Amino acid sequence: MLHDPAKLLIIAGPCSLESESVCRAVAEKLSELRVANPALNLVFKGSFDKANRTSAAGARGTGLDEGLKLLALIKREYAFPVLTDVHEREQVAAVAAVCDVIQIPAFLCRQTDLLLAAAATGRVVNVKKGQFLSPQEMAHVTGKLRTGHATEIWQTERGTTFGYQNLVVDMRSFAIMKQNGLPTIFDATHSVQLPGAGAGCSSGQREFVPPLAKAALAAGADGLFIETHPDPVSAISDGPNMVPLRDLPALLETCQAVWSAVRG
Repeated sequence: MLHDPAKLLIIAGPCSLESESVCRAVAEKLSELRVANPALNLVFKGSFDKANRTSAAGARGTGLDEGLKLLALIKREYAFPVLTDVHEREQVAAVAAVCDVIQIPAFLCRQTDLLLAAAATGRVVNVKKGQFLSPQEMAHVTGKLRTGHATEIWQTERGTTFGYQNLVVDMRSFAIMKQNGLPTIFDATHSVQLPGAGAGCSSGQREFVPPLAKAALAAGADGLFIETHPDPVSAISDGPNMVPLRDLPALLETCQAVWSAVRG
């Protein structure tokens, strides 16, 4: 099992894989954190394709081949498990050949064939709860993965649509989703997005990442998904909601204190 209940699970990395320099900067900081705090279970994440951009003008990233090369480099040189999203069944086999965790994006969490293809790889599958789903409905989503004989399943809360261009996080979600008997993760950075509110792109409110992350852990979340970047302002996607890399160590220190306190 990649998830270790005795450690706080942290999925961290840039929104888009973007470039080798960005990936290395993040991986080096995560390496420092791993040495300083062995009680963190760290997984490196990055997307090779931002397939659901608000506008056709939005940069989509490295593409599959170059993205997988970057993830393979991080895995090889920094010894982190790696995670990326898939959007089509045809991508699953190539991603499974490199990645330890296959992620199903929130918008695609009900796509049965995509879920079954990911389950069949034998890799960990992390499925995000759609912004349009209740937490109770995740039993059906994860049930599809179980039907496909997934070896390890994670489920991630990433906020719920609240009117136009806004998301809220219902802290009851963690207790409800944990009834599925699976590790439950909080996507702390996508949950502070303001979808489509940035004149052709999404905006965000990163200042709310720390309080929401701590609240989610207090409510029973087993881990956090946090996108981070050396310079979020220059990032090609999700800059307004990413945590500046320099702020990540202090954030994780306080989050781990909450997680440890909840578990006694």
